[in-house]
Amino acid sequence: MKKHSVQLSGHATSVCVEDIFWNTLIQLAQEKGISLRQLLIQIDNAHIGNLSSAIRVFVIKELLQKVTQNQNP
Repeated sequence: MKKHSVQLSGHATSVCVEDIFWNTLIQLAQEKGISLRQLLIQIDNAHIGNLSSAIRVFVIKELLQKVTQNQNP
């Protein structure tokens, strides 16, 4: 697990997530054509509670959606 410092909506914060989640989050931001910071702001605005957990849930949901789309062309 690694700590990442980020600037979101005018305030500094840090999140602790495993490298696989962080690296996948970077890839998802690239696929969406937005910066990692923009994606983190979207996640931050949509969640209640812990941002690190929200990142993990977001990544899993995105990957599950891709799997579902690939199974139902």
